[in-house]
Amino acid sequence: MIDSTHSSAERAEIRAVRESGRTSVLVIGGGINGISTFRDLALQGVDVVLVERGDFASGASAASSHMIHGGIRYLENGEFRLVRESVEERNGLLKIAPHYVKPLQTTIPIYSTFSGILSAPLRFLTHKSGKPQERGAFLIKVGLTIYDTFSRDGGMVPRHRFLGRKKSLAELPSLDPKIKYTATYYDASMHDPERLALDVLQDGRTAHPGAHALNYVEAIARDGDKVVLRDRESGTEFSVQADVVVNASGPWTDLTNDALGTDTRFMGGTKGSHIVLDHPELLEATQGREIFFEHSDGRIVLIYPLKGRVLVGTTDIDADPREVPVCTEEEVDYFFDLIHHVFPTIPVARDQIVYKFSGIRPLPRHEDTAPGFVSRDYRIEVDEKGSVPLVSLVGGKWTTFRALGESLSDVVLGLIERTRTVSTAGRAIGGGREFPRTEKAKRIWIQENLPGVGARADQLLARYGTRAARVWEYVEQGTDAPLAGGDLSTRELEWMVQNEMVARLEDVVLRRTSIAFTGGANAEVLDEIADALAPMLGWDRSRHDAELDQTRQLLNERHGLDIPSRTRG
Repeated sequence: MIDSTHSSAERAEIRAVRESGRTSVLVIGGGINGISTFRDLALQGVDVVLVERGDFASGASAASSHMIHGGIRYLENGEFRLVRESVEERNGLLKIAPHYVKPLQTTIPIYSTFSGILSAPLRFLTHKSGKPQERGAFLIKVGLTIYDTFSRDGGMVPRHRFLGRKKSLAELPSLDPKIKYTATYYDASMHDPERLALDVLQDGRTAHPGAHALNYVEAIARDGDKVVLRDRESGTEFSVQADVVVNASGPWTDLTNDALGTDTRFMGGTKGSHIVLDHPELLEATQGREIFFEHSDGRIVLIYPLKGRVLVGTTDIDADPREVPVCTEEEVDYFFDLIHHVFPTIPVARDQIVYKFSGIRPLPRHEDTAPGFVSRDYRIEVDEKGSVPLVSLVGGKWTTFRALGESLSDVVLGLIERTRTVSTAGRAIGGGREFPRTEKAKRIWIQENLPGVGARADQLLARYGTRAARVWEYVEQGTDAPLAGGDLSTRELEWMVQNEMVARLEDVVLRRTSIAFTGGANAEVLDEIADALAPMLGWDRSRHDAELDQTRQLLNERHGLDIPSRTRG
């Protein structure tokens, strides 16, 4: 039976940390930046333990716009260093994580020639929003020209182009006919953020035997040079001694520091919400491009085709990290208004929403600065007043996770008097190694590495990259049956349990797969996956039913679903 295999493997990771009782570095926070730091330190041969109070990449990292981008609008904030680093990292991720990060053609609809010219310098100098005003062609042209110069060295994407109304509408006939121009440039999409984070994590775990990553384990207190941890699955508590503690808990950084007995006021996050629509007409209208623009209220807006659905976002609202962020009905109205603004003839309705999500950006405290102008750059704060240095990460975004992890790791290496031996620049991530980049190469790779897989080949390659070969080898070794309408199978689920630290039903539905994101989560699917997971994880009937109830509640309350409770016969 698999339950004992999984239970011993799962507990062994925690048991090893508990019995050792010490590590060189304890990283608190299993979002992408904590994970990136964990991987970087493990590659240097440093003993490192990462703890995450939920599942890996389940907080701010799970609520992204699924973009890897240079941040063209950061130019107006004067954040040239961040834009340059972001563009370089975008280009790098297209090379080292091609299984999840792909070029994305992006079009900006433009309604005027010179709008914003007078207000832009004031915004640049003061970072106050002033009266919202859409950018005209002149300002956008200047911005994209600068943007292209940052992409010049090692550029992985084409330069921007401008079109007038007639040619723009010929390419995108559903656009608002009142536009004057469109500007089209390239950034990158990130198809599976949670799986990319998991790949980075797995690279760290396999790089060094002294690297351990624990999900559903939270830091609750500090006792001298030890941090008290609680296993949220069993309720047991234990302490770990470390030479350095790294707080990478994102929007919750101040709350984590408070639990460790240190009072900080670093963070001032904002809420960003998104909706996912099953809307074939809107999907067709995008022509495979992201539509990206600044709405009349000054917020950045995106309409983005992804996984056969359309992702629409985002908002930028001051938020309290102690409260659970949810996408409100007012935000949905706002999204519908902006869709109508760009595609005025395409109706949208609430019954076309298959998923909502919302998260808090880990931004620095910003007092009276407008949310849209709060710096997206990051900084590292070191507190050496206690018995053990406490390093806090303030800020950070998905695009720069690799560079950020390296910078944070360098600070830690200095504190423990170790030197860097390996760089992560240019180092392939997980299933991005030897990933086939053309359709012909994909067909050859599938033929050689996934023999007999049939219709699921593309799905496995998209989900795991070249790690799909190992998954399929495992699947073939036993009896396999489809789950969730073919989105998953029993042997693949076993693989996830044994190799990807699945602990709960929600881990599978929300993060190891795209079942919830694409609208595939219903009562029957949840039942089916829970039934399959129960023997693998050793759940009794009570735990099985509790998992169903908790996951259904999570999907309904946090993600806008309406899944009824099923009466089992």
